[in-house]
Amino acid sequence: MLLRENATEEKLNGRYYTQFELANYVTEWVMNDNLEIRHILEPSCGDGVFLQCLGERKLQENCEILAIEIDENESILANNRINESIRFNNYDEFAQYRINNINQGINLEAGCKVINDDFYKVYEESLNEQRFQAIVGNPPYIRYQYLSETQRKEQSFIIESNGMRANKLINSWVSFVVACVQMMDVNSRIGLVIPAELLQVKYAEDLRRFLMRNLQRTTIVTFEELVFEGVEQEVILLLGEKDNSHEQEHQLRIVQYRNVAQLINDNDLDKHEFFNVDLNESKWTKYFLKDRHIHLINNIRIDDRFLQFKDVARIEVGITTGNNDYFCVNRNQVEEYNLENVCRPLIARSVNINGIKFTMDDWHENIEKGTKTYLIDFPDIPYEEYDEGHRKYIEYGEESNQNTGYKCRIRERWYRVPSIRVSDAFFLRRNYLYPKFVINSNEVNAVSTDTMHRVTFNNEMEKKRILLSYYNSVGLAFTEIEGRSYGGGVLEILPGEVGKIILPDLRDRELVSDTIVDELIDIIDKYCRKNSDILGILDEIDNRVLVDIIGMNMNDVIEFRNMWLTLRTRRLGRGKNS
Repeated sequence: MLLRENATEEKLNGRYYTQFELANYVTEWVMNDNLEIRHILEPSCGDGVFLQCLGERKLQENCEILAIEIDENESILANNRINESIRFNNYDEFAQYRINNINQGINLEAGCKVINDDFYKVYEESLNEQRFQAIVGNPPYIRYQYLSETQRKEQSFIIESNGMRANKLINSWVSFVVACVQMMDVNSRIGLVIPAELLQVKYAEDLRRFLMRNLQRTTIVTFEELVFEGVEQEVILLLGEKDNSHEQEHQLRIVQYRNVAQLINDNDLDKHEFFNVDLNESKWTKYFLKDRHIHLINNIRIDDRFLQFKDVARIEVGITTGNNDYFCVNRNQVEEYNLENVCRPLIARSVNINGIKFTMDDWHENIEKGTKTYLIDFPDIPYEEYDEGHRKYIEYGEESNQNTGYKCRIRERWYRVPSIRVSDAFFLRRNYLYPKFVINSNEVNAVSTDTMHRVTFNNEMEKKRILLSYYNSVGLAFTEIEGRSYGGGVLEILPGEVGKIILPDLRDRELVSDTIVDELIDIIDKYCRKNSDILGILDEIDNRVLVDIIGMNMNDVIEFRNMWLTLRTRRLGRGKNS
């Protein structure tokens, strides 16, 4: 973790300045002609680009604009970018100004007020009681560890008081969004520039649900290219609407543009359709797809020819060693410390996977490559009875501080890894071109670290059928829908998300014989061993499994293929920008 004292000023303050063209677009969208706007909020105004956009529309002449900025120099710059503006050195000075004017009967319903103070403090003192018809801005992107202790408490208060769970992963922009949405009037709009993390990361799940509960319509604008020059933070536009004429509706649309210039030139968001959303949905990935795709997704979820992965298997995280570098060893280390009789065969990384079956030949091939193909499993016997080589390896671990990590420290004996057991199959946690689901050969009985999920089938006799049911356009599309993408274009999927993947049900032996299952698995396995991408074999597998066996319409199969490729292409494209 980067310590606060070693962080740059930019990271500490979370400043990424919005270009004027983008700020102007957001401002134009928020200041809708149908709204009666009296109060406008800019929660973190920086050097004042949004205030300039508001000022060019002369909104300060008839509306009260309230702008907050924690940095003194920035607040001065912001104040100078809009006419009829007053700058206050802190919230207390502003509060006294307001009291004095009210006592003198002066109308405060117009003009711009720039307050040089912490947004959290201003929110707690006053803002949480106010309502705004228009909110614009670019909240700061500050990691939890860079916040002061007071700010952490204030952030947690905002999040928890709005029915969400606070944790140490949450970035400051989340609490800014929550507070701003809370302060929206019954008929109002909000336009914020925020990180693309909103769309799918785990810690933003509560926020996505919060937005669906509190906004009648939400538009997300995404960009293929990075918005901030020289900064690898991918951002989106959150354009939200509260509208009491649509009180029961909760609608979402996600619109993608190549860059800001294309967004501005298009200038017609209304041509893009909204979708009704389930308030319980935790991810929005599928809304990158077309209307017909979403209808297909909804239909296949209730089609009795298909099932969820979790209906046929239990998916759990792999073995948490606490120190993979220490507990995963290669052949040379095994021989040096005489570890063979306390080791398990290991499939530890994606490079260890050749096909969709992990065989004894695969394991031996990995051994010859010098990779770490053994997991140490020290026995539950008195330490004094350990082999001399085993004690020597444990002593080496203690001398080199291999035992100091949290997971090791909390064990009764730090060198004994818990919950080591063989699983039927493995699902790779992080994938690139396509997800890897690999069956575990009984002759190897390999184990895996937490780089892979352990899969245990409800019926061991059906394991080949379930393996076959995954490798097709439906299984691949749902993996992209349920998973999430991070830097480098990598697709990460957690055990609960694997469980939601939709698969064709191939368990009926009258539907497909064991001979055909074995034949198709061998075809896929041989192909994957020779090719880096599975795309080239999908025509054959889709035809034989989804069309011939399951009875899907070929046009629907093609649409699922297109869904997979659309989401994969977007993910890989993001990786190129990382």
